[in-house]
Amino acid sequence: MRRIERMVDRELRARFPAGSVRRVALFGVGDDERLGPDELLVRVIIEAPGGPEDRQRSLDEWARAHEPRMKQVRRELSLRLPEARLLEFTSGEVGDAPAITMPDDPAAAAEPMSVRETVTTATATLRTSYVFPERAEQAAAAIEARLAAGEYDGLDEEALAERLTEHLYEVCRDKHLRVRMLPPRHARRRAPVPDRPGRSRPEPGRPGPKGRPGNYGIHRVELLAGNVGYLDLHGVAHPEEDAGAAIAAAMRLVAGTHALIIDLRDNHGGSPHGVAFWCSYLFPDADTRLTDIFVAETGETRQFWTLAYVPGPRYLDRPVYVLTSHDTFSGGEDLCYSLQAQGRAEVIGETTGGGAHPTRPIPVSGTVVIMVPFARSVNSVTGTNWEGTGVVPDVAVPADEAYDVAYAKALRHVLSADVPPPVADEAREALAALPAAARE
Repeated sequence: MRRIERMVDRELRARFPAGSVRRVALFGVGDDERLGPDELLVRVIIEAPGGPEDRQRSLDEWARAHEPRMKQVRRELSLRLPEARLLEFTSGEVGDAPAITMPDDPAAAAEPMSVRETVTTATATLRTSYVFPERAEQAAAAIEARLAAGEYDGLDEEALAERLTEHLYEVCRDKHLRVRMLPPRHARRRAPVPDRPGRSRPEPGRPGPKGRPGNYGIHRVELLAGNVGYLDLHGVAHPEEDAGAAIAAAMRLVAGTHALIIDLRDNHGGSPHGVAFWCSYLFPDADTRLTDIFVAETGETRQFWTLAYVPGPRYLDRPVYVLTSHDTFSGGEDLCYSLQAQGRAEVIGETTGGGAHPTRPIPVSGTVVIMVPFARSVNSVTGTNWEGTGVVPDVAVPADEAYDVAYAKALRHVLSADVPPPVADEAREALAALPAAARE
């Protein structure tokens, strides 16, 4: 709760003029008889000049001066922190000080917002939440100038979201930073998957899986001719509960192969904890530091290392080939960047999308959210990340050709190894069947 309190304190202070709010405190059940289980009270203690006898007058004057902001804060809390059933503005620290209490009003939160309200809420959120404060101020000021000039007048929400995203990118060059409509739950679909390992592009304009994708991101596990393992990962799930077991099962299925292809061409991201879990199978112990995450709001850096223990056998001393495309993004990029930086995998395909910053959706209204990077990634080897540049492949080929090129490399490795004659014969036949360009 302390972390939430710090976040709310920072956000609310930014909504009011400097010096007008002394502090913000959160209270839960047991602290206030009006609260039920899992409910919160957000108390905003204002700066009230004068003695105790002047508190009511000071509070009334303060409320008259800041009424629109108070209503906006109530609406934002209803959207972003629905547990905050009560919002209270008070002129003193003690419990009997005069107070104005604003209960949660879901109906108000669902009311349509004007273009001006949407833009000003988005820029206020940008200023308090974006990991790069200077860029946030520059982008917010530029957008507010466009608002004042009437550039957003008459736009519907979808057009406004697209325009704001364009203008944010013009200043920040951050592909994670965007404004979008909340889509219907059924809207996220993917194109049919081809019969053979290859390309399966997402529906244009639709984001890929995040966090906990279908089957924990494990789209396909296959043993290819020549004893080559193939993993097609469409997302990177957090290894909690069943996800860890699913990842372990996938790695067990390829554990006896002579080479491994990891297909990230349709991987749109997920959890850094999942990245660390997948990587742990490809390194011998817990001594490999991967990509850290610096969180701006706390100033803390979270380190990510390979794990001392993983269920099942590790995949060591055999080549790994990672396939990429322009669609590979976020956590998918984290996985291939970490493996490439450590020299553990050869990356084959296209330069990836270039989104390195962990991001959270923050509601602007009931139908619009702003996706704000709140942290930045720092790789332990390079000291930087892939933001804006993408992960540059070791072997640059069109995404549709990456599979054949990687498979040919894997088969040549199998043929160079001491393998039983049936496996070698199978590898020769599979290599001969590939396009000539891939075999070069």
